[in-house]
Amino acid sequence: MNIFKLLFELFVIYILYKFIFDFIIPVYNTTKQVKQKMNQMQQHMQQNQQAPAQDPYIKTEASPAPKKPSHEDYIDYEEVK
Repeated sequence: MNIFKLLFELFVIYILYKFIFDFIIPVYNTTKQVKQKMNQMQQHMQQNQQAPAQDPYIKTEASPAPKKPSHEDYIDYEEVK
């Protein structure tokens, strides 16, 4: 009976080991990386809000006003009954 108790304890230790090193630690590392990436994105967004003219992807020029359609753009037609 003593051997069964020893085997059971070794099995429990093995299961705890696998749980900690295959689940807990990877989840902890992943959450840490995600948190760092979120902080980096947040800092980047704050920098863009403080100095939008420095960002080459944002156009600050006003777009030209749309042209009014001329009379030549319309087609006259007659209604057929």
